[in-house]
Amino acid sequence: MTTTQDRLAADTAMGPVTLLVGDLDLQLRYYRDVLGLSVVERPDERIEGVGRPDVVVLGRGSTALLVLRHFPDLPPTSRSQAGLFHTAILFDTRAALAGALASVAARAPQTYIGSADHLVSEAFYLTDPEGNGVELYWDRARDTWQYDDSGHVVMDSLLLDPNAFIDQHGGQTVQTGAGRPVVGHVHLQVGDVPSARSFYVDALGFDVTAEWHGALFVSAGGYHHHLAVNTWNSAGAGPRASSLGLGEVTLVVPGTDDIGALRERLTHHGVGVQDDGGTVTFTDPWHNVVRVRAEI
Repeated sequence: MTTTQDRLAADTAMGPVTLLVGDLDLQLRYYRDVLGLSVVERPDERIEGVGRPDVVVLGRGSTALLVLRHFPDLPPTSRSQAGLFHTAILFDTRAALAGALASVAARAPQTYIGSADHLVSEAFYLTDPEGNGVELYWDRARDTWQYDDSGHVVMDSLLLDPNAFIDQHGGQTVQTGAGRPVVGHVHLQVGDVPSARSFYVDALGFDVTAEWHGALFVSAGGYHHHLAVNTWNSAGAGPRASSLGLGEVTLVVPGTDDIGALRERLTHHGVGVQDDGGTVTFTDPWHNVVRVRAEI
């Protein structure tokens, strides 16, 4: 039997994703000039290290989406190790998504790797200059989503023509900076799905929303997924070696009571936690760093 204290709050949302990058200027140009993010002038003061010359925070307005940290001496990440599969940036309108996609087509078409209609969303996939996966997507209205007999969200991977999408939704004129994008979800590579389920569902407190082609999708509050894990490239992977790529994933919960409940739950499950009162930080079985902070 589960209680509200066993689960993440329904209003849980994704915060910024931190990437460890070897070429800060190159990565900055990609996310700013190609994807249309802006350097955040007044980022959340709880982002550790902000203000250093080797850290750049990107987002929209004062909302941070990505934190780039310069680590030029780290080796590149391996495709087969645990870590980031992609950071998924959610756009509020199809027009804003089409504009970003048109910018990719005009400025960095070599980074485009595919697309799919997932029934709940329309998604386009990229690889940034250092090999980090990126998804750009738009959600269909939640009342149009379908569910199977187990209550899981029905998703698929249907053909989606990027050129037709741009033409249909007004992306012929390249316009970056449109819309109000947020980090919608994060998809991780892990060594095995059962261990990931034990960590992200039993200990962290997400709910399972779908299991599809060897991937597990989890969320809070009934979203199709805030986080996904797969072993498509990384089956059997152990703890991550120090490398470029994922630095940390951030979750934002409504208040400090949620932080307290999470700390107790993680401790009960034997997960070591660093706690400063408003933020808890911990690692999953593959040494992916997760930071959870309170909104207020």
